[in-house]
Amino acid sequence: MSDIKLTQYSRFSGCGAKLGPALLDRALCNMSQPSWPNVISDFHGSEDAGVYKLNEEMALVQTIDFFPPISDDPYLFGKIAAANALSDVYAMGGKPVSAVSVVCFPEEDLEISLLREIMQGGLDMLREAETALLGGHSVSDRELKFGFCVNGIIHPSRAVRNNTPRPGDVLILTKPLGTGAVNTALKADLASKEAVRAAEESMTTLNRRAAELLSLCRVSAMTDVTGFGLMGHGAEMVQGGEADFHIRSELLPLLPEVRDYIGMGLVPEGTFKNRDFRLPFLENASSLDAELLDLVFDPQTSGGLLAALPEEEALTVVAALRESGQNAALIGRVEKGKGRIFLDA
Repeated sequence: MSDIKLTQYSRFSGCGAKLGPALLDRALCNMSQPSWPNVISDFHGSEDAGVYKLNEEMALVQTIDFFPPISDDPYLFGKIAAANALSDVYAMGGKPVSAVSVVCFPEEDLEISLLREIMQGGLDMLREAETALLGGHSVSDRELKFGFCVNGIIHPSRAVRNNTPRPGDVLILTKPLGTGAVNTALKADLASKEAVRAAEESMTTLNRRAAELLSLCRVSAMTDVTGFGLMGHGAEMVQGGEADFHIRSELLPLLPEVRDYIGMGLVPEGTFKNRDFRLPFLENASSLDAELLDLVFDPQTSGGLLAALPEEEALTVVAALRESGQNAALIGRVEKGKGRIFLDA
C-alpha cells in the first residue's frame, strides 16, 4: 500500500455524505421531460436507479455513483466504490451486468500506479458481482473521485420501488450501521483495529446475496442505506404515502464501538446535513437524545438494503444472511399512517 494519503485529496474525507443527489433533487424539482412510455423509473422519484423497459421480458436498470476517497488504501477504495455503485441495481431488484468507470484524478500530484490500484480494486469487486467492465471516462481534477455507472437487467414487472411499503410488513436491514462514524474516528486516529476491520468488511460486502434472497420474497419496497443514513432513506420510502415506519433502536445492527465514537463527538459532516434535511419526518424526534439521532442519520458508504416484506419471509432472509456472516436484523414494522417515522429509544 502507498504512503500517500488519498483522503487529503477529498474535501469530504471521512464522510460518505450523499451530497450529489440532494443537489440534483433541488435542480430538477421543477423540471419535466416528455412522457416516455417505456420509462418505469426516472428522476421524478427518489429511486436508487432508473428503469427503462426494453421489451416485454427485459428492462434496463441504470445508475451512477462516485465519490472522493473513503480510505487511504487505493485498492480498498476501488473495491468500496464498486460495491457502492453496484448496490443501487440490487436495491431495484436487478442483476448488474456491465459497468463503465468514472475517474477524476489529480495527475500532477499522484502517480498513475495509484490509479491502477484503485481500478484493480474496482475490477475485482465487479468480477465478484459477475459484472463486465466495458471502459470508462477520466478527467484531470484537483480532487480525486472514483466510481462507476452500472447497468443491470430485470423483468419489467419485478422492479422494486422504494416508496410502496405495505402496512403489515416488517422492516429488515441487511448490514450494520456506523461506517460514517468509524471512518471519522479512523481519520482522527481513534478507531480500533476491530472497528476498522468490521467497517471495511461491511463496505466491501456486495448486496448480491441479500438481493438474491429478497427476490424470492414478496417485497413491497426496498432501498439501500447510503449517504442519507437510515432515517434519510427511510424518509424517502414513506414520503407522501399512507404508511408509517415504527423502528426499534435496540434492534439496529451496529458496527463495533460506533456508539462510543458518536459519544466522543466523532460525527461526520454529513450527519448534520442529513438531520437538517430529514428530521421533520421523524415524528418523535424531540424525545430522542442527540447521540441516537447522530446514529440514525450517520451517512453510510456501501450500506445494506432496507426492505419491507412479510414477517415470516423476513425472518428467513435474516437467518440466511446471518448464517453467511452478515449482521442483518429485523428492525421494525410498517403500519398504516401518514408518511412518518417513529423511532423507539
